[in-house]
Amino acid sequence: MSAVDTATVRPRVAVDYACPSCRATRMELFHEHAGVPIHSCRLVQTRAEALSFPRGDLRLAFCRSCGFIANTAFDSALQDYGVAYEETQGFSPRFREFAHELATRWIERYDLRGKELVEIGSGKGEFLAMMCELGGNSGVGIDPAFVEERLDSPAAERIRFVKGLYDGGWGPLDADAVICRHTIEHIAPVGDFLADIRRGIGDRHDTVVLFDLPDVVRVLREAAFWDVYYEHCSYLSPGSLGRLFRRSGFEILELELDYDDQYLVIEAWPIDGEGAAVHPLEESVETLAHDVDSFGEVLAATTSRWRRELAALRSNGGRAVVWGAGSKAVAFLTTLGIAEEVHVAVDINPFKQGMFIAGTGHEVVSPEQLTEVKPDLVIAMNAIYVNEIREQLDALGVAATVVAA
Repeated sequence: MSAVDTATVRPRVAVDYACPSCRATRMELFHEHAGVPIHSCRLVQTRAEALSFPRGDLRLAFCRSCGFIANTAFDSALQDYGVAYEETQGFSPRFREFAHELATRWIERYDLRGKELVEIGSGKGEFLAMMCELGGNSGVGIDPAFVEERLDSPAAERIRFVKGLYDGGWGPLDADAVICRHTIEHIAPVGDFLADIRRGIGDRHDTVVLFDLPDVVRVLREAAFWDVYYEHCSYLSPGSLGRLFRRSGFEILELELDYDDQYLVIEAWPIDGEGAAVHPLEESVETLAHDVDSFGEVLAATTSRWRRELAALRSNGGRAVVWGAGSKAVAFLTTLGIAEEVHVAVDINPFKQGMFIAGTGHEVVSPEQLTEVKPDLVIAMNAIYVNEIREQLDALGVAATVVAA
């Protein structure tokens, strides 16, 4: 069944679903998409496995009380973030540059030198290792997808990794900084998650809490449907994120947009009681409601344009590929409901090459294989990588047009 059959954007309809952020008893459903892959970053070894990959539903609802957006159909029991989960973006020079800039900023801003760090959702450990290398810190990383042999760092002996999920049973977070990068959007009970962190910090009011995560305002305004997928069950804006942190017993120190305004970065201290000061970046619930209401119209126009352009290219004998075989590619292909219109997916991550895209079965190839594929159009799944991709194509002698999703 195609995305045309299964995706529905509707006027907001009240549903009896308690907001995972503020506990309000009703939310408003505004977008549905049935039968999407339940994982976007799992390594899938055969096309048959990819085509029969387990599916779930998207039912996005908006909280009129705090602005939080949740997938009300999300089932965490379906998720498996084990070692076959390949989430890293660390093979990209542009992303490594961003990570280095962020690590340096946090070390300088909060004097994180010779300190103890905890990272929740540390993935393959690259960022935590960087923080420990640059600041002479020690750390604990918590993530079920950690693979020991893939961490090559002079700070490795100062880092301990726990292959598991962080939850309320973890106990004290005895650290000078608690880091959580691109993890909270994968967690449905976000209010409980922040409460667990605050409880774990306890009376250590000098512990700084450092998060970064996707900004849903951009997703709504641009109808960036490639950033809406099953693994992301929680969608936060500057306003809803700020309100969540204050309710959870934190004072916001910094709240800013980064990475071409795609990411939210929030830095906070634990306090007794609830935080009070509203950051200037925070939008009102009413403003976000307007973005929610306009999402459907922009989405319909955007998906129609992509289907039309890709169908025309194929009918004229042209070949299109997507560059970036992760979550964005899965969402892009499954939302459009296309198959032959895109020839293959490309990824610079060698662990993804030779694998297949969950849901659609597109093979993942290396950039070097494009000399044989000879694409006419390369669709960059993230606009920030367009220049990086163009440079690699030029080096390979592949004269394709590069456009951003």
